[in-house]
Amino acid sequence: QVQFVESGGGLAQPGGSLRLTCTGSGTNIGAYTMGWYRQTPGKQREPVGTIMTTGTDFYPNSVKGRFTISRDNAKNTMYLQMNSLQPNDTAVYYCAADLLSGGTWRYWGQGTQVTVSS
Repeated sequence: QVQFVESGGGLAQPGGSLRLTCTGSGTNIGAYTMGWYRQTPGKQREPVGTIMTTGTDFYPNSVKGRFTISRDNAKNTMYLQMNSLQPNDTAVYYCAADLLSGGTWRYWGQGTQVTVSS
């Protein structure tokens, strides 16, 4: 059974950092395009970034320069390093994975809460 599980969420102060982890099981993540999304109550899930199988990464303007996605295929793990966190980064963060890179995602993790507050 293919699964992806996020961890590393929690409370951070404004200006602080957190690193999220997404670990795959039942498959080799090296074959997948991977992504991070976030969602707050009442809003649509929004993309945070994507990393291709080649390691090329993409970010929306809202997080560009502050967030970095990386992957360690040997550990079957993807990371989201979040720096200079702001209160509006507060959300549930989800990892996503798909064997294709067309913008749809077959697999989703269960989410991990990130709260940025003083």
